[in-house]
Amino acid sequence: MLPIELPGGCRVRQVEERDAEAIYRVVHDHRAHLAEWLPWVPYASLESVEEFIGRARRQAADENGFQAVIEDPSGGVAGFIGFHAVDWNNRSTSLGYWLAADQQGRGTMTEAVRALTTLAFDEWQLNRVEIRVAVANARSAAVPERLGFVKEGVLRQAERHADGFKDNVVYAMLAGEWH
Repeated sequence: MLPIELPGGCRVRQVEERDAEAIYRVVHDHRAHLAEWLPWVPYASLESVEEFIGRARRQAADENGFQAVIEDPSGGVAGFIGFHAVDWNNRSTSLGYWLAADQQGRGTMTEAVRALTTLAFDEWQLNRVEIRVAVANARSAAVPERLGFVKEGVLRQAERHADGFKDNVVYAMLAGEWH
């Protein structure tokens, strides 16, 4: 399953405890860029990253999805991608992701989302993968659009940020539409 090699030399691998400092450093160095779209970023600390990794490891052990680091070709942290949870009864999941500002524009996230969507359908036999994106986040929305996800609608004021609430666009892909 993991790691997954991506075109361009990046790879996706399950997050490990040893990644905490590197993840925190990327979040810290790109805080202004990431905080516009991710509500947890203003509060991120090394301790909160370590706690998140602990939850992610339990999530994977419980077979409820996983969280993964996107490594650049040098082995550094370029970003992150993961399944929020898996609804095994309804055979569905949702994906979340972020990429450091200096890592964007290379197709890395599109390929990472493609790889995890394929895994969800082919290995886990799920029926639906969903991605939610803040309405104004054009770069993030371009990923599911490039991959042919269907824009299903807008969830009004669905995500709380320090400066208020943001609307989210819901994109979804069904297993029968993927291949």
